[in-house]
Amino acid sequence: MLIRLSLIFTYIFYCIRLNVAPWRYFQLNAPYFNEHRDIFSKLDMDKRIPKQWLLEQFIDLGVYSPSHYPVFVKPEWGQNSQGVVRVDNLLQLNAQRQKRTARHSFYLIQQAAPELCEFELFMIPKIENSQQFFTLSVTETCNRSADKLPVNGIYNPDSYYKNCASQLTEAQLHKIWSHLKQMGNYRIARYGVRANSLNELVSGNFHVVEVNLYTPMPLLLLVSDFTLLEKFHFIKQNMKQLVLVTQSIPKGQLTKPVFFKKPHIARCLKIFMKTT
Repeated sequence: MLIRLSLIFTYIFYCIRLNVAPWRYFQLNAPYFNEHRDIFSKLDMDKRIPKQWLLEQFIDLGVYSPSHYPVFVKPEWGQNSQGVVRVDNLLQLNAQRQKRTARHSFYLIQQAAPELCEFELFMIPKIENSQQFFTLSVTETCNRSADKLPVNGIYNPDSYYKNCASQLTEAQLHKIWSHLKQMGNYRIARYGVRANSLNELVSGNFHVVEVNLYTPMPLLLLVSDFTLLEKFHFIKQNMKQLVLVTQSIPKGQLTKPVFFKKPHIARCLKIFMKTT
């Protein structure tokens, strides 16, 4: 929570300093916001992911069951792994289906990625050339439990994170960036991917589990050996850059009600999770 507050207040500070409206943050990725469904749709995202990195994913209407397990059941409106459940058989899947209400009916079933390691890739582009990155952090998500396919995330107490920066050269980072650019021209994003190793990730042998376009927090800030001074410097540097990116949004870009719609969906999800 303190990290999120630090990110928010630092962003607002630079907005005031650079004369940028803070609420313009919600227009950063607005071109990808689905106004008909009031979400950054995961199914829309699938259309932008190249086939070799795509996991099978479909809306669960309760009439079609996966051909193999385990799979992950996730709310299409969710983020940061909220509401995501792994199911290992049809019995568990049907139990999850029975918990749903008409108000919270849009769930997806996603194939489990076969790779062994999980990585989070956080990016902010340059201003002068959006085809190049200003920041690209690569963090490995680990888990203390014996579970081979846990639902990792900031709400899982067994999840922890490792900074991969020292293991990657500048050339390798640019190679990873070239993969990410094939999925969309985002102004801020965090990609969750699975690969068997860092080298496999660099080589393009991975699957995309999630792409967070709404309020993606850089998980590098949760790495235990990332010092307080390093965190402060990272937040200061990147929030200033993000304000500059916000400032660069074309005046002619269509404004969408991301701020009013997405928080409402998030609140509904939290209420639903408390009642299940």
